Amino acid sequence: MFSRTNIEKQLLKYRSKRTDEQLIMEEVQRIFSENEKERGEIISNLTDASTEIENTFNFDLLNTEHIFHIEDIEKLCINYRLRFLDSHYFKGDFPEEAISEIRSLEKNHIITLKNFKIVAPAKLMKLENADDPLLFAPMGNDYFYLIHKWGNDLHPFRKLLMWPYKSFENLVFTVALLSILITSLMPVQWFTPNANFQEYLFLFLIIFKGVGGMVIFYGFSKGKNFNGAIWNSKYYNA
Repeated sequence: MFSRTNIEKQLLKYRSKRTDEQLIMEEVQRIFSENEKERGEIISNLTDASTEIENTFNFDLLNTEHIFHIEDIEKLCINYRLRFLDSHYFKGDFPEEAISEIRSLEKNHIITLKNFKIVAPAKLMKLENADDPLLFAPMGNDYFYLIHKWGNDLHPFRKLLMWPYKSFENLVFTVALLSILITSLMPVQWFTPNANFQEYLFLFLIIFKGVGGMVIFYGFSKGKNFNGAIWNSKYYNA
């Protein structure tokens, strides 16, 4: 006796009462046009240099897990040999998720975010000649708000592999350790049948000098520097 209710037809009926089809198309086009304009402005703010110093957030809407001090970021960059630079130095593509996160923050806080910062390996930066980015917006007083993370995680041994470059002392210790290993593998018996401690020490000093010389030559020829000196440098050979 009673026909079933077609919810699609009911939905169309509700929409027709609210507005006609022509107005719907105009409304949808307007919204999409505004969205494209907003996304274009966000990408422009990400890829262009900015003179803004900080962004005025509504602190009641912030996630405390996303707030980091410059000292935390510096420590991360030094330990993993990363760079912390303005986003316009980033040569990768900004994912749609990051654009959406920025757009959502701007709408919620009623602001236009500028002066973005990126934490990423040097190979992802367009550096001047003298694996997973983090996008930040400055809040002032050396605090930064983490907006989005994308890409792959860092190699599990990156911190260990970059440890020698952390400081001069770390590099000397690594060279000494490598020299000891090479010395222990050297067949000293080929040169003298009764090798004593003095001869091993003499061989170690020769190897240490050779390995140290190669490290210094490579460092100077490539213009390399220690993690603490390059973490916020925009120069490739720093």
